Amino acid sequence: MQAAESNDIPPIDWHGAPITDQTCANCEHAVLRSRSACEPGRSCMRDVYARRIDRFFRSHPQLANAHLADAYFELRAIAARYADVFRLAALMDDPDETVRLQVALRVPQRLLLRLRDDPHREVRIRVAQRIDAAELASLARDADYQVRAIVARRAPEGLLTLLMHDADLQVRQEVARRIPMPALWRMASDTAPEVRRIVAERLPVSLLDTLVADADWTVRWEAAGRAHGAALERLLNDAEPEVRERARERLDAMEPLGECVPSPIPRGDACQLGSGPALGTMEPVHG
Repeated sequence: MQAAESNDIPPIDWHGAPITDQTCANCEHAVLRSRSACEPGRSCMRDVYARRIDRFFRSHPQLANAHLADAYFELRAIAARYADVFRLAALMDDPDETVRLQVALRVPQRLLLRLRDDPHREVRIRVAQRIDAAELASLARDADYQVRAIVARRAPEGLLTLLMHDADLQVRQEVARRIPMPALWRMASDTAPEVRRIVAERLPVSLLDTLVADADWTVRWEAAGRAHGAALERLLNDAEPEVRERARERLDAMEPLGECVPSPIPRGDACQLGSGPALGTMEPVHG
């Protein structure tokens, strides 16, 4: 019998007993050992170590169906990676979540729906990653924030309003990155500056005046990178030096493009940007 790989875990089974020549002789796949098609300490389905079990089934996937009811949960889980898909339905109620997780990664959509209410979060996370987008609404109220965050990342835009007031910050951030107007504008009043910063990155420029007086300077900093007109003029005089610097950089970037820039002195030929009421007194830049 060959020794285990250098500095590797000794070959033992899931009961903690060493895997010996006698173990191999009594294995139902002893013929593979005689052909050097498996190796204790490296590729062995009776080893406790998941990597060695996976090597075994990677080389012999045709044997996976026969081990879906094995007593060792890790063996069942890895066999489920390689077994025929139509055999996986029998494992959907497996007592171990590691096995059900593997099932959730492979079963077709009609069976995947049955795992939406699995008691373990890791299983439901895999369901949220794979389920058809049209079915994601059923997971929008999941107890786990990571499940809801995946829903916010994948759901059709029309469903995002279900999550825009979610209790978890990460979920609302995902919503703010995708939700369209006018719902995006409503998120400008979110309690978390991390969310309002994302809003400042996406809000139409004409609406940035909503955020130029935000209580958090990092939100105003984001707004300063996109603002123009009266909003930019206010940010040039912000109390925070970082915001004023950002606003000045924005102003300097606008001038070479011939955009209208704020003027401290009212001018009769001042530009009016956008539609509707004037956004501020502007001085036209002539090339």
